[in-house]
Amino acid sequence: MFLTRSTYVFTITLVLATTFGVRAFEVFQGPTELIQYDPAKAFAGYTIFSPFRGQNTYLIDMQGEVVHYWPYPEGWSIPGSESIEKHARLLEDGTLLRGVVNKAGRGGMSGAIYQLVAWDGEVVWEHDDERPEFTPHHDFRMIWNPELEQQTLMYTATMEITHEQAIAAGVDPAGRDDIASRPDGLVEVDMDGNVIWQWNISDHTVQDINSDLANFGVISESPGKFDPNFGNGVGGDWIHANGFDFNSVLDHVVINNSADSEFYVIDHGATFVPGDSEESIALAASDAGDFIFRWGNPCVYDSGDCPSATDEGQSSTDGHQQVFFSHDIQWIREREVGPYLGELRGSGNFLIFDNGARRLGPTFSSVIELNPYAGPMEDGNYILEADAGYVAPTGGMGMGAAAATISKQIVWSYRPTLPNSFYSSYISGVQRLPNGNTLVCSGAHGHLFEITTDGEIVWEYISPVGDRTRDEYGIYTTMTADAGRAFNSIFKCARYAPDYPGLAGKDLTPMGQITELFTNEVARPTP
Repeated sequence: MFLTRSTYVFTITLVLATTFGVRAFEVFQGPTELIQYDPAKAFAGYTIFSPFRGQNTYLIDMQGEVVHYWPYPEGWSIPGSESIEKHARLLEDGTLLRGVVNKAGRGGMSGAIYQLVAWDGEVVWEHDDERPEFTPHHDFRMIWNPELEQQTLMYTATMEITHEQAIAAGVDPAGRDDIASRPDGLVEVDMDGNVIWQWNISDHTVQDINSDLANFGVISESPGKFDPNFGNGVGGDWIHANGFDFNSVLDHVVINNSADSEFYVIDHGATFVPGDSEESIALAASDAGDFIFRWGNPCVYDSGDCPSATDEGQSSTDGHQQVFFSHDIQWIREREVGPYLGELRGSGNFLIFDNGARRLGPTFSSVIELNPYAGPMEDGNYILEADAGYVAPTGGMGMGAAAATISKQIVWSYRPTLPNSFYSSYISGVQRLPNGNTLVCSGAHGHLFEITTDGEIVWEYISPVGDRTRDEYGIYTTMTADAGRAFNSIFKCARYAPDYPGLAGKDLTPMGQITELFTNEVARPTP
């Protein structure tokens, strides 16, 4: 058989990927779906993901074959946009919790509507936050509220505030005619759709510009509060909260600030009053709702060195900043909903995907696990990141060489040998698996893979679901570099064990690969 140069390169790439594929690497053209699988080292289960530019949430087996899928709502999208709001979760009762946006019916600024969907696709429950000043977005979870001893829904949401309200919160209006904005927060509702608790970043501010305001103070002496004037000051949704998690054992919630590359822990239990939503909301807005722990970028609150360029821009230092545009902050835990965290490796520690997109030095993504506690997690005693201390960085080929210091609270991390192995400039997520491995979703390129504690890749998959052309979704057997960063993007993924309660009694017969089930492969984009 005659091989063209491009075919030869593609063939060699396949051989290398399947034979020596313990590390991912960048190619200009390659196959989609299952790339590699080591049954002896990978955690066997079922992986769920929701392509941004697709029409279904998919559940696949370890061979990449579809065992089930849930269609997105029909008629909710417009050409060039998706109806899924980031992702979906399979709950222990077998229902799918998903976020969807009716952009065709409400427009681009519409908030997410949350649905519980039965295995057969029937919507059995729905929550739509119709308050005009609130816009639900990005992340959401069913949580177990230990005070109520029942399941509730929590989600991130922006809250519109006026120019005057922003000034009252301490935002410096200098140089701007209008600072009306949408600071982010969290909303909790019961299964009847009643708001029973909510928290917003705008209620927890400190500033050192206007001494006439009650929140005037010294930034470094107020680690529990947010400085809205750091850097160039806040804009838009202030912190762009793209992820959060809830710990039912501690009754704490953690929320990510991707704008400033740090996260905050809030004491939900100290601010929640069962049966009194007004008091709960008031407590959450008071000092009781301040951060009890923050991590990632002490420069933001004048408690560490900031990144800086040196040698006239020829080199740089990360200062004490640890993450750079972070996503998917979570407590390592075994159950999706419930008070039991389980016995996973690192159970109770934090796990986060660091995109690395805003690093001054070499750009790369990484996965970071940190232990923030003074004693057992169950005690809920956190050590301030500055008090925990730092160590000098190690690593070669520029991986981390720009960092001034590495937090001693980091207990495990994964940084690829090649910086471009799984770089994702936005979205993305992680999950600790029962065998100690870690599942990673490098979201910008639909790249899912499983790594061991030593960083060996033991399962790897590329989503074949691409962007739409003329209101059609493309399914691709080959992905090219021309696709760009949003072509087959996925917000995050999750792996479920074969004995996961939500899969009990379900038909999981493999149907075939996505590219076999859906064959509408349309023209690829051009540069």
